[in-house]
Amino acid sequence: MFFFLAWRDILVRYKQTVVGASWVLIRPLLTMLVFTVVFGRIANLPSNNMPYSLLVFTGLLPWSFFSSALSDCSNSLVSNAHLLSKVYFPRLIVPASTLLVCIVDFAISCSLLVALLFWYGYFPTWKILFFPMFTMLTAVCAFGLGLWAAALTVRYRDFRHLVPFFLQLGVYASPVGYATNLIPEKWRVIYYLNPMVGIIDGFRWSILGEKDIYWTGVLFAVCFSMLVLVTGLRFFRKSEATFADVI
Repeated sequence: MFFFLAWRDILVRYKQTVVGASWVLIRPLLTMLVFTVVFGRIANLPSNNMPYSLLVFTGLLPWSFFSSALSDCSNSLVSNAHLLSKVYFPRLIVPASTLLVCIVDFAISCSLLVALLFWYGYFPTWKILFFPMFTMLTAVCAFGLGLWAAALTVRYRDFRHLVPFFLQLGVYASPVGYATNLIPEKWRVIYYLNPMVGIIDGFRWSILGEKDIYWTGVLFAVCFSMLVLVTGLRFFRKSEATFADVI
C-alpha cells in the first residue's frame, strides 16, 4: 500500500500538464534565475568566489526538498480522508508515501545540479561522499516536522495555512539566496538555531568543496532532526486512533 500510494501521487502530481514531470526542473531553474538576478545582480551580494547561480541552486536544492516534503506530509492525512474513514491500515503509510514522492522529485532535480556543475566547470571533491548524509538529514528533519504537522492538521485545520506561511518566511531566514558568512558574527549562533542553515551549509560544503563549515550548526541540525523525528513518531502514533473520528 505504501508504494501504491506513492505511485498514485507521482502519476497524479503532473497529470494533465503540458510539460509533465519537467516542472520538477523548471521550478527550481526559474527560482534560481530570479534569486540570481535579485541577490547577485541587483543587490550585488558576494558569492564566495563562485558563480552565484551555483551558490543559489545548492541552497535551493535542499530547501525545495524540505519545503515540499513538509508541506505534502502535513496535508497528507486530510487529503486522504476518504481512505482513513473507510478502512484501517497503519496511518504512518500516508505521510511516508508523500516523502517518497518528494525524494523522487529531489533525485530528478539533482540532474540539473550535475548539468550546472559541468557548465561552470566545478568538479566535486571527496566531500561529495557526505552528500547522501545531508540528503538523509533533510528527509529526517522534514518527515519529523511533517508528522507533527499532519497529526495537528487533522484536529486544527489552521495548520493548513500556518505551514505554507512559515515556509514562505523560512526561505529568507535560511541561506538559500545568499551565503551564510553574510550574517554578522554576533548573530551567528542564533541564526544556526534554524536547522536548515546547517543542512544547507552541509550541502554547499559537500558539493562545492567550501573550506569552512560551522560544524556546531550541522550538529544542532542533526540533534534537532532526530528529536523531531522521535517525538513526531510518538505523537503521531498516540493521535492516530482518533484520526478517523475527527477527520
